Amino acid sequence: MLKPPQMDVAVIGAGPAGLMAAEVLVGGDADVMVYDAMPSVGRKFLMAGRGGLNLTHSETLPRFFGRYGNATPHLKAAIEVFSPDALRDWSAALGQPTFVGSSGRVFPQAFKASPLLRAWLRRLDASGVKFALRHRWTGWEADGRLAFDTPGGPRVIEAQATILALGGASWPRLGSDAAWVQKLVAKGVRIAPLAPANCGFTVAWSDVFRDRYEGQPLKGIMLSFGAHDVRGEAMITRSGIEGGAVYALSGPLRDAMLGEGRATLRIGLRPDLDRSDLVTRLSAPRGKQSFSNWLRKTVHLSPVGIGLLQEAAVASGLSLSSLSTEGLADRINAVPVELTGLAPIARAISTAGGIAFDELDANFMIRRLPGIFAAGEMLDWEAPTGGYLLQASFATGAAAGRGVLKWFERRMASSE
Repeated sequence: MLKPPQMDVAVIGAGPAGLMAAEVLVGGDADVMVYDAMPSVGRKFLMAGRGGLNLTHSETLPRFFGRYGNATPHLKAAIEVFSPDALRDWSAALGQPTFVGSSGRVFPQAFKASPLLRAWLRRLDASGVKFALRHRWTGWEADGRLAFDTPGGPRVIEAQATILALGGASWPRLGSDAAWVQKLVAKGVRIAPLAPANCGFTVAWSDVFRDRYEGQPLKGIMLSFGAHDVRGEAMITRSGIEGGAVYALSGPLRDAMLGEGRATLRIGLRPDLDRSDLVTRLSAPRGKQSFSNWLRKTVHLSPVGIGLLQEAAVASGLSLSSLSTEGLADRINAVPVELTGLAPIARAISTAGGIAFDELDANFMIRRLPGIFAAGEMLDWEAPTGGYLLQASFATGAAAGRGVLKWFERRMASSE
């Protein structure tokens, strides 16, 4: 590909999508400057790796694509080009080989994000990518130039193409504050409302339950809502419930909360025991044991599980000890928990909503803003945790980078 006289590209946002776009661009001989409002790059990426950097997932691609729901048709091509295997090869080339965990999730062998990010930044620097940090994008000037607030005052720059990779609205203190929404809306770009994804929910716990069980995990449970169910773990918080199993159901739970104002989550405390087995165990004589001690011994419920069972019974106006054996068995594997609201979007792991895909062309360029591309969590997609979030961010960043190079190529062809 011949390089045009000028192929200057601004990438705004130094997270995984922006950095991957920069890598693709500089590989195509573009001159790349990455701008970010924060004093260092990849802050949310580093936070994501705090408990182990889950880069992607090892499941088959057909199953993998299904994790993106309605957004699958719009993300499929990008992920096929920069696939989970390609992401693993990319990490290995940076000196960070990966392994597949017992759950099928893929991690760097170092398990952390910082060694991978350091190696990546060294390679980007060596390839000629430049960085302008503490540059907060404020929009466009009347002539189309990009405007920034910097410690030295306002700055205006000109770029032949721009990639926006500014993230969603979760964890704004790390840089994703969604300030871009109004800037694009003012340009006529349709934005699906931002909402928390992979988030916790509020519950009106009693003071007794809250004070005793805050921070306690519910392990080996099954969560159910409507036609959806998932096994995993959850955590009791002072204001509600969160954790991996909750996050996996957060999409339908959130939609119900926003549409109906309420949702009842059902928690199976012993999903490994079928109803007949539970009934048999609960038929054991109680004798002089307390009800809680009897439950602990007969069906091996944890203290927090027993507390949750009692909390839900009180909220429903029931007495557990008055239930039939069959009724108690049913209750143990379908404890109703009334959700009262969503945890704040600022504390969600990720964000649903964003730039509507019909506003983009096949190369991730915003149709009504020629030369302006978008990638990552700014787009209207969501996915569960498990490596799917980072995979789509990397893949759409790479796709936007390729889109810019194709756009320059078409411009060259039309000018000849």
